[in-house]
Amino acid sequence: MELKLSRPMCFFDLETTGTDISKDRIVEISILKVYPNGNKESRTWLVNPERPIPAACTAVHGITDEKVANEPTFKELSAQVYAMIKDSDLAGFNSDRFDIPLLVEELLRADIDFDMKSRVSVDIQTIFHKKEERTLSAAYKFYCGQTLENAHSAEADTLATYEILKAQLDRYPDLQNDMKALSEYTTRKKSVDFAGFIVLDDEGHECFSFGKHKGVKVEKVFEIEPGYFGWIQNAEFPLYTKKVLTAIKLRKLNSKF
Repeated sequence: MELKLSRPMCFFDLETTGTDISKDRIVEISILKVYPNGNKESRTWLVNPERPIPAACTAVHGITDEKVANEPTFKELSAQVYAMIKDSDLAGFNSDRFDIPLLVEELLRADIDFDMKSRVSVDIQTIFHKKEERTLSAAYKFYCGQTLENAHSAEADTLATYEILKAQLDRYPDLQNDMKALSEYTTRKKSVDFAGFIVLDDEGHECFSFGKHKGVKVEKVFEIEPGYFGWIQNAEFPLYTKKVLTAIKLRKLNSKF
């Protein structure tokens, strides 16, 4: 089943120096852009992370320090990456919890102010886990009947993710071929920031999801403990989380005037 798109959809996958959204960096990014008329374009870039790649990560994706030594940094590539995704919805495998948050961090570090307010995301892993509870390679075998060659290559994983979503729509009649509906289906929780440090309660208020103020409204915490905002801004939280908290604080200050 082909996808019903009202705007372009960018399937993408990252290979990285690790799994810490705040600290780790991209070493490879692949994007497959699918247009509403069915046309496609794809790009894959190796990226110099400007830091050593841990041996454990190289063992997974095969990318070494030597392989990326003469490649451009993400900041140098950021304009090209942004140009490809700026008009699109996003999709990936485990993308809501990892790839999108890390990509946004890299864009913010490159001084590109990117957010998801005007777009939706579809996490193909969530569909898979809700339906079958497997891995990407198993998903590709299960849905597409093929063995995933070059697993943990960003390009191979990206193409497999695209093919899996199409096969999922064929297999499950209850899944709507609509990106907004799929985004809602694959959203695990109502988080305000990508990393899930700020979530919405049942009444739609922003609350902290961690630490001593877990479950408490952000605005309330800033009232009873003003220094908490400064502590977060100076700690190793994701840049996007800091951006969200700054917006909440400014909104509260502006409401007083």
